[in-house]
Amino acid sequence: MARITPYLFFDGKCRDAMNFYKECFGGDLHMQAVGETPAVEQMPAETRQKIMHAALTGGDFLLMASDWMSRSGLSRGNNISLSLHCTSDEEIRTLFAKLSAGGKVVSPLADQFWGATFGTLVDQFGIDWMLNFDKNAKK
Repeated sequence: MARITPYLFFDGKCRDAMNFYKECFGGDLHMQAVGETPAVEQMPAETRQKIMHAALTGGDFLLMASDWMSRSGLSRGNNISLSLHCTSDEEIRTLFAKLSAGGKVVSPLADQFWGATFGTLVDQFGIDWMLNFDKNAKK
């Protein structure tokens, strides 16, 4: 069964925020800047130090985040998404179709450089969803 995780967005303060949450909750923190990924070539130079993805883990705890890099500004309401970690290709395709019914597909499901199928949508109730299926995950 898919697992839901909060995914937070920050306006250039992801590194500071995630270090703060690590101090609060403990756990292991992994952060990857835009400049450390293959996406750097498609991104403006000023985003290279921004965090593309951060994950704070500990036991059953998982909090993910990144810096907002869209042309539309970050505002209260679009600063959090629900990230759905799917366990199979069939599950991600089924859930993506169901959740996007009556809503809006933002990024269709597609293979990504991190070895996953990934897509984003806004459901009919205005909730942002990020669906990910890690093809290399241990079963």
